[in-house]
Amino acid sequence: MTMSQLPVELVFIPSPGLSHLVSTIEAAKLLLVRGGNRLAVTVLIIKLPKGADDQKEKISSIMEGTIPRLRFVELPDDHNIQPGSPTFLFDYIDNHADKIRQFLSEMIEKPLVPGTQLAGLVLDMFCTSFIQVGNEFSIPSYVFFTSGALTLGTFYDLVSLKFEQNQDLAQYKDSHVELSLNCASHPIPVKLFPTIFFEGSSVADLFLGYFQKMTDTKGVLVNTFYDLQKYTLDSLSAHYNKYPKVYPIGPILKDNHDGSGGNPPENDVIKWLDDQPEDSVVFLCFGTMGAFEEAQVREFAKALEDSGSRFVWSLRKPSGEKSIRLSGEYGSFDEVLPEGFLERTAAAGRVIGWAPQVAVLAHAAVGGFVSHCGWNSVLETVWHGVPVAALPLYAEQHMNAFELATELGIAEVIRSDYKTDSSKKAEVIPAGEIEAAIRRVMAAESGVREKMKEMQRKSREALKEGGSSYASQMEFLQDVLRNVGLE
Repeated sequence: MTMSQLPVELVFIPSPGLSHLVSTIEAAKLLLVRGGNRLAVTVLIIKLPKGADDQKEKISSIMEGTIPRLRFVELPDDHNIQPGSPTFLFDYIDNHADKIRQFLSEMIEKPLVPGTQLAGLVLDMFCTSFIQVGNEFSIPSYVFFTSGALTLGTFYDLVSLKFEQNQDLAQYKDSHVELSLNCASHPIPVKLFPTIFFEGSSVADLFLGYFQKMTDTKGVLVNTFYDLQKYTLDSLSAHYNKYPKVYPIGPILKDNHDGSGGNPPENDVIKWLDDQPEDSVVFLCFGTMGAFEEAQVREFAKALEDSGSRFVWSLRKPSGEKSIRLSGEYGSFDEVLPEGFLERTAAAGRVIGWAPQVAVLAHAAVGGFVSHCGWNSVLETVWHGVPVAALPLYAEQHMNAFELATELGIAEVIRSDYKTDSSKKAEVIPAGEIEAAIRRVMAAESGVREKMKEMQRKSREALKEGGSSYASQMEFLQDVLRNVGLE
């Protein structure tokens, strides 16, 4: 299968924030490898709002370096939308339409590579309002969905309940009902769905509106692979005909598109791990917005100490800005840890701030991962074969944890319905529950570990030539050409 001789360009537009940006850039790199010299990519960067300086530095480092046929364009800052509104981030993104319109107009006149045809926009799930901008220039739109296929199918079903069946989703608030969905092999408790849908606010309508717009696109790239979500992917093809074709092209992780993980960073944590036995260390890390109040931090500390496990703990400070919710760094861990904890556990573990998560998961000493189950983290731990003790916090993470534990058997669950994005204050999980899950996941004879190792093998097979994701990537590129009359 070869691409047309006429060079083409795709424009990716991720939503602001590290987790969406990283996977979008890696998807672009992967497609560049598959497309060869006939494909170029521009990534439009919507800058983070004021107050996210910690992430801005990391995003700048991601954009460093030169990759042939890939460029980054930062859109001008937008100061017209002020934080404070529940819809702030959505409004902030949508307000970039005129800037994107101007960029596309100039790009059509002067493409990155002379003679290149602009063949499509690849939009983040929260950027589907820009489909209309693409239509103005007769440019087809696609979506890159940074989460998994089960989440995509569930959101499609919620769109149907809300806009087609005219159900009031607020009826499910605090409900113990389970919904049987076409996309799931097991009924899903509605308490595991994102809280935002049941609060009765305008945010839910706005959120689901982004997914309703996906019917106007030519296809949805999903960061997953067939063997991880067989049932859901088959269901999306069979039962969701009003929506476009799904292309499972993952797992897309930082720098794994060439089959390697890169060289591990030289830092104190990695050096400490080098001295630990294989599969002996539990790693605790909860993503860019994963931070806990002092009472919960102390329960984690007690659980680790009582478990006797070696550990690496990425301990982050809650943000004071509710509209951004990004975690930050402590001046001193003594602010929140029990007195004497660091001294008592000095030989057994390391408490750090931001963690090089992929490098830690890749290390042979790491045998368990206490995770929020954000989708990037799910794919990273599968890729490296590390079983999970799941503590989902917000957004779709509870469904991810449900799928890992119930459908795939590659995770133990600490608490399935713990939520930090609810109007209610999160209950403090006692140390005993955390300790028990850590012990289960670290057990040498764990069936969870064996199943995770098998899924690791399948994740790597998917990206090889002849693998399911490799085939899906090539099919997407062929369809891009076909949709602009080049095939």
